[in-house]
Amino acid sequence: MQSYHLDEIDRKILGFLIKNARMPFLEIARECGVSGAAIHQRVKKLELNGVITGSRLLVKPQALGLNVCAYISVTLSEANKYPEVIAAFRAIPEIVECHFVTGRYSLLVKLYCYDNDHLMDILLNTIQKIPYVQSTETQISLDNEIERQVGVQQRDKTEND
Repeated sequence: MQSYHLDEIDRKILGFLIKNARMPFLEIARECGVSGAAIHQRVKKLELNGVITGSRLLVKPQALGLNVCAYISVTLSEANKYPEVIAAFRAIPEIVECHFVTGRYSLLVKLYCYDNDHLMDILLNTIQKIPYVQSTETQISLDNEIERQVGVQQRDKTEND
């Protein structure tokens, strides 16, 4: 994907929306010194150019009783079969992220479970029974100290850019 050039007002808009996606456009307009219509147009342009890909409501997993966050590194018996494995992972509601990665493993999966017994059940009776899953290695997150959206800071251009 080609990058979209953000000006200072775009960066301000994104900064406000990252902090609070429900912030009224008129309030953003006042902060940016432009009209409400200009904010609507700019947000629409940011959406059309793929800079903004949506907004969502975030739910704290622990509030739903999902007290165990784990990362599972998955080795596949046949790396080119990862689309089939991904399709199987999509059917597992506990899985919230899946990345095709470089290195020793093929996939890195993030999931939430109620407790360690639930995690073990998902591992043994679901994930490890998926065709082409050769092995797994699990890490349990003890605490999440940083969770945020990407920032909108300006990157300094180097001679090689």
